[in-house]
Order: sequence, then C-alpha cells, then structure tokens
Amino acid sequence: MTALAVPDVRLHESWAAAVRDFGDETMHGSGDWHVPGGWRDLTEAGCRAVVQWLRRSGDPAAPVGDGLVHCDFRWITAGDPEEVVGFLAVRHRLTPWLLDQGGHIGYSVRPSRRREGHASRALVLGVRRAAELGLDRVLVTCDDDNVGSRRTIEAAGGRYEDTRGVKRRYWIDTAAGGAQDL
Repeated sequence: MTALAVPDVRLHESWAAAVRDFGDETMHGSGDWHVPGGWRDLTEAGCRAVVQWLRRSGDPAAPVGDGLVHCDFRWITAGDPEEVVGFLAVRHRLTPWLLDQGGHIGYSVRPSRRREGHASRALVLGVRRAAELGLDRVLVTCDDDNVGSRRTIEAAGGRYEDTRGVKRRYWIDTAAGGAQDL
C-alpha cells in the first residue's frame, strides 16, 4: 500500500535507488533543488544531510531561505520492506510564483514504479495532510502535456482553473479529502 513517510535515514538505500532511477528527470516534490549541495552525495552521510534539511523545512519555527516557504516533504513508499517510490511536498502557503506555477503540492514517482497508482494515492494523502495544516483548498499544477498527472489531479477532485504558460492549474477542496478512497 502506498504511504507517505517522513524522510528517514533508515530508508537510505531505497532513497538512493529512487534518486538513481530518476536519472536526469526532475524529481518534483523532492526538495532536491533547495537542499544545499543538492542530492549528489547518495551515501548514508549524504542522506542524513538531506533528511535533516527536509525535516527542518516543515518546522514553522525554523527560518526558510529567500523565496521559500515552509514545506512538509514526504517520501512516497510502498511494500514490505518499505521502498521509496517517489516524493511529495505539501507547501504551507503560496508565494506569487507558487500561485502562478508551482502550487501547494508537488509530487513525482520514480520511472520504474509508475502506472501502479502510487501518484493517485500519494496525492490524496497529500491533500489530507494539507487539511491537517489548516488549508481549505490546495493548488496543484501539472505541465499541459502531462496527461497522466492531469488525470491524477482530476481523480483527486481537482477543478481546472486555467493554464498559465505550460502549467495547468487545479484547485482541490481539502474537506473532500482528495475525493477518492485509498
């Protein structure tokens, strides 16, 4: 079953395998582009540094860098033993850029684990987390040509608002809990 896990060094090997699986693809919802030094160090020590940064990002009392917002980063996991199959971020608020392009929730599933329903289930869990944070509705975006992500967002209750540049923008009411059963 798909779950959202707080980033944890105990998942180091699975996390590193997921990062390698993405290759040069963007890992939406991972936070990799904000972590100082990026995710180049896939050792356990590198994972520890990433986990520390990701966890601190969700702490409302911790300072965030210019242009950033507090964000709950989660690793999308599945199976027994637990395997990292992707990444999800729930941003606590929107900046002007996030309102225009990025949204409250970003997510991605590693290439080898796509088309298994993980993105759909993770998005529903992300919407529920946003409700716990007190958000009444969340913005989720996807590239205009990403049919799979568009279907995922719509299945979670996303209501299309508009397209800005290449980004389709959808709003999901959090009270509906993502509109589907897990």
